Parts: sequence; structure tokens; C-alpha cells
Amino acid sequence: MSETTSRPVPEVSITPLSGDALEAHLDALSAILVASVDAGAAISFLKPLDPLAARAFWTENVFPQVRRGNRVLLAAVCGDTAVGTVQLETRLPPNQPHRCEVSKMAVHPHHRRRGIARSLMRALEGHARARGKTLITLDTKTGDAAQSLYASLGYTEAGIVPGFALDPDGKRLHSTTYMYKAL
Repeated sequence: MSETTSRPVPEVSITPLSGDALEAHLDALSAILVASVDAGAAISFLKPLDPLAARAFWTENVFPQVRRGNRVLLAAVCGDTAVGTVQLETRLPPNQPHRCEVSKMAVHPHHRRRGIARSLMRALEGHARARGKTLITLDTKTGDAAQSLYASLGYTEAGIVPGFALDPDGKRLHSTTYMYKAL
């Protein structure tokens, strides 16, 4: 019989990234994206995801939107390193000022099953409320673990689109489930 010793789990804080913090966390955000795609996360990329392509995603697509105030980028930070992230797209068409969208929820595989995704989503909802948003929408791979998480947080299924996107391995199409939550 072997003894097991439990190590304390480091504290994780949820923080919005902006300004200099964007560049400070770029390497960790890129590592989260690469590792998540490699582990099978259906977040718009195919594996293997080139680390330079991951960096470009953040610097060319996400950071400019954050700097313009069109998007909130949250990070789950453990010590000094981001281990999870989610985005809230807040600037939508003029006829949808009350709505926002969840995008790119990802927790580094080494940090999963610790409640980080749930904490990110709760913080994201707080940011949505603070901006006067009353409806959050999202899409997720049908049947994925994230779908169960969203349902447990009160998101309602709106519908399923079959054959929506390729799995990260690029071999098969999967369905996506659209979900929403009224705040």
C-alpha cells in the first residue's frame, strides 16, 4: 500500500486583461490555446496548432478588440501564469445592445477539473451585467463537457446545427449547440 500526499492547490484568481497585461500573458494564453486544441477542444482550430498561429490569434484578433472596448478578455491566473481564459464579445449589431456572446472558453488541460471554467463563466456574467447586458449567447460542440457545464450554470439549449465544424483532428464534422441565458 502506498501513501499519497496531497499538495495544496494554488489559488486561482479571475482577472480581466487589458493594457500591458495583454502582452504580459501572451505566452501563457498561447500555451493554453495550443494545449487545449491538442487535447481536443473544439475552439475553431485544427491540431497541431502552430504556436506562432496561436500568438497571432491573440495579437491580431483578440487584443485589438479588447483595446477598442469591444471584448472582455478574462484570465484565470495561478501564481503569475494564466491557466484559463474566456472572452465576452460586447459589441454586437445596433439592434442587439442588450446581448453579448461567450467566446473561446479554454482551460489548460493540466488545470482542468478544479472549477476554473465555472469561475470564469461566473465572472464573465458579472462583467455582462455591469455592462447592462441582459442576454448571453454561446455555441459549443454538441455533447462536449462544456455543454454540461453551461447547462449547470443555467444556460438553455436553443438548437443544434448538424455538421457545423470539423473536429480538431480535421477528420469528422461535429454538431454545435447554441445556448443562451437571460440575466
